[in-house]
Amino acid sequence: MSRLWEPNDPALLAYICGPNHMHLLLLEEALSEGKLSAESQGEGIRLKGSAEAVSLAEDALAAFETVLTRNNEAGVAALEGAIEQARAPSQTYGSLTGLKVLIKPQTDRQAEYLDLLTGAKNDLIFGVGPAGTGKTFLAVAAGAAALKSKTAARLIITRPAVEAGENLGFLPGDLEEKVEPYLRPIWDALNETLGADQAQRLRDKKVIEVAPLAFMRGRTLKNAFVIMDEAQNATIAQMKMVLTRLGRDSRMVVTGDPGQVDLPRSQPSGLAHALRILEGVEGVGRVAFTSKDVRRHALVSRIINAYDRDAKSGEP
Repeated sequence: MSRLWEPNDPALLAYICGPNHMHLLLLEEALSEGKLSAESQGEGIRLKGSAEAVSLAEDALAAFETVLTRNNEAGVAALEGAIEQARAPSQTYGSLTGLKVLIKPQTDRQAEYLDLLTGAKNDLIFGVGPAGTGKTFLAVAAGAAALKSKTAARLIITRPAVEAGENLGFLPGDLEEKVEPYLRPIWDALNETLGADQAQRLRDKKVIEVAPLAFMRGRTLKNAFVIMDEAQNATIAQMKMVLTRLGRDSRMVVTGDPGQVDLPRSQPSGLAHALRILEGVEGVGRVAFTSKDVRRHALVSRIINAYDRDAKSGEP
């Protein structure tokens, strides 16, 4: 089958195709089972392939154009989300609004996770799985939205500084400067969802606060949205300490990748332990992401799968 797809706004065609037509190449790869070919021709995109592949491509391109009308800088991640949406058209995803950019889940598990993050049923939520699945970004976005809607007075972010052994006193600068390298991905997410200026203002006012796990001891976190990132690198004692800091009108999100533990071999991960003992506890929700939820370069999913297969084989 061959069909010419035309955008509603011809000015968006270049953004739809992407630099060097990289978006069209990604579309072809995603629908390669239908032998899809996508070529830009004047005012539209010529689609060739099986009837199903052409139909999916049209739906994906239409969904992608809708995203681009709001933000013409949306790129590969938005297109991948549009492709997945086209594959499951009956799935209606909620979104986070009121931020600098619209935050919309791109997979079923991300949608489930966002529902937990924005719902009132669970005050402790675990988001676990490989890198690139959006578990930290969506948690940060939900925390930023909670600040904007005033459902939380503070956003508190903590993360183990394993490489520094939590002994940060020898590093120059104040507390935030010492842990800055470990929290850079968090600030990148806040800058994207709130805007760099507003994120910095809230940081200066201590509305947004960062702290390594060692500085959480003895505190009670009230009326706060708390994120514990890279939790696989927390010990059992550290995990218990952080989880029991939860105070009145607060929520906590714990994110981590159980397959990327940097603790000494003799030291069990507090994340794995918490997931086990809190199974079925009322008020605790969890979402387990897989390589299918990775929204980075398409190769990342295949790399993760290769490592998983190798781990299961038991070969050195």
